Amino acid sequence: MSKRHPEFLAPIAPTANKYSRGVVGVLAGSDEFPGAAVLATGGARRGGAGYVKFHSTSAEVTSLVLTNFPDVVSIAKSGDLSADAWLIGSGSPSLKAIPSAAYIVLDSLAMSLASSHSFLQNHAIVITPHEGEARSLGFPINDPSERLPVALSMAKSLNVYVILKGPATIIAAPSGLHSIDTHGIPELSTAGTGDVLAGLTASMLASWQPRSANEIVEILGYAVAAHGCAAQIAREKRNPITATDVLEALPLVFTEK
Repeated sequence: MSKRHPEFLAPIAPTANKYSRGVVGVLAGSDEFPGAAVLATGGARRGGAGYVKFHSTSAEVTSLVLTNFPDVVSIAKSGDLSADAWLIGSGSPSLKAIPSAAYIVLDSLAMSLASSHSFLQNHAIVITPHEGEARSLGFPINDPSERLPVALSMAKSLNVYVILKGPATIIAAPSGLHSIDTHGIPELSTAGTGDVLAGLTASMLASWQPRSANEIVEILGYAVAAHGCAAQIAREKRNPITATDVLEALPLVFTEK
């Protein structure tokens, strides 16, 4: 199984600029979980979007993100929430300002918004639960054989796209369309890797801008597969791997051998 997939990234037109390549916003992290903001923003930087915005009410979190990624634009003061896609939720950020975009990825505690997202109608909503979070949302999984039917039920009931993380991650659409990833490895079951995936997913949606359910499921599959391939590459260099190892390996996934 190849670990290099440059085709996962949206092609860049000769006339492209940073805006046309996709703008992704990240609302992540908190004083309690500042690292989540760094990991999620790092994932967003590697998904192909040309412009990454970061928003937080915490000056400490914002400073940490900008120290690690000086190319990211802080919008804490400007309040410019316009973007093609937003990630909301990694690390339990303040949700006082809910941006709107064509694509919204909800992670962590923000996934609770999926059950009452009338303010986000006409937008593609993606949630990224692991099994514990699925249970908290009212969709318990008591046996591995229940993962697919529960993912499909969650997607239909909440009218969202679901990335059910875990062994053989499942991508499910409200229509019942779904795919199952085979690139992930057990070593991904470590803190912070979900934050990287959430940022990567939002960035890929912003850069590809899929229009149909089929295309959205395909792009979500690219993000999950790239995340798994990065873990495979990281494992070849060191073990056990961490979320930062996965983040650092992402560029290699998109590089030709």
